[in-house]
Amino acid sequence: MSDMRVSLSGWELENPVIPASGTFGFGYEFADFYDIDILGSIALKGTTREPRYGNPLPRIAECREGIINAIGLQNPGVDKVIAEELPKLYKVFHKKSIANISGFSIEDYVYTASRFDEIPEIGILEINISCPNVHGGGMAFGQDPEAAASVCRAVKAACRKPVYMKLSPNVTDIVSIAKACEEAGADGLVLINTLLGMRIDPKTGRRIVSTGAAGFSGPAIKPVAVRMVYQVYDAVKVPIIGVGGLETADDVIEMMYAGASAVEIGAANLVDPYACKNIIEELPEKMKEYGIDRLSDIIGKAH
Repeated sequence: MSDMRVSLSGWELENPVIPASGTFGFGYEFADFYDIDILGSIALKGTTREPRYGNPLPRIAECREGIINAIGLQNPGVDKVIAEELPKLYKVFHKKSIANISGFSIEDYVYTASRFDEIPEIGILEINISCPNVHGGGMAFGQDPEAAASVCRAVKAACRKPVYMKLSPNVTDIVSIAKACEEAGADGLVLINTLLGMRIDPKTGRRIVSTGAAGFSGPAIKPVAVRMVYQVYDAVKVPIIGVGGLETADDVIEMMYAGASAVEIGAANLVDPYACKNIIEELPEKMKEYGIDRLSDIIGKAH
């Protein structure tokens, strides 16, 4: 019998497969397709302190290698998410989920994280630090080690649940930022967030997405994600959730060998709503094929 259980900061998951934030809504939408209780957990749609409409249209551009999106953190705000979205989810999902939290100031992060910290069904606070620091010249919090650490310290001081910092790959040295977060008290790390990409319409010469540059995700970014997880695993002691371009059970196993304790499946959900289900069902077959009895045994074994 294949043992797919993994652990994140003392929280045991039946398997390592987690739909990534922003690709699975608030989860309950997918219950029309299959029993979502088979998932290890769910990373909720990114949530901010106040409601956000998001960026102007158009927001999506397809490309051969993946997808470019500039959704702009569209969400109804944390109070409405807690009052309306979470009750819908917990009617059809009976495990703890992961709250994905965004903000434009440290105060934003602390408020939103504190609200989710009160919810028993939330297992981890996933802090997205790819947002621009409105008080720091617009640079994303995740592009500077001290800025990343400052968010982490503030959230840790206000919350009791495990805090996982979701790191941006759009940096020169991902390891220095990961180490700064660990030193600031992070219980875990999530990497990577989207790369920056752009599409231009060859017919018109105009950019396709309203913002120009936008988040690039999909299978093309997997080698970058695997490399960054591998590098960070060598530098920190906290668990890592690996994400970026994963589509198959083989991808999951590869990411875990690099050092991930669990994985998030992102853009694949937008192509196939059954993506996570298919991976979970395929994992035992691949484990048997490769002689893996327990998935937890392979974490970081590529080192």
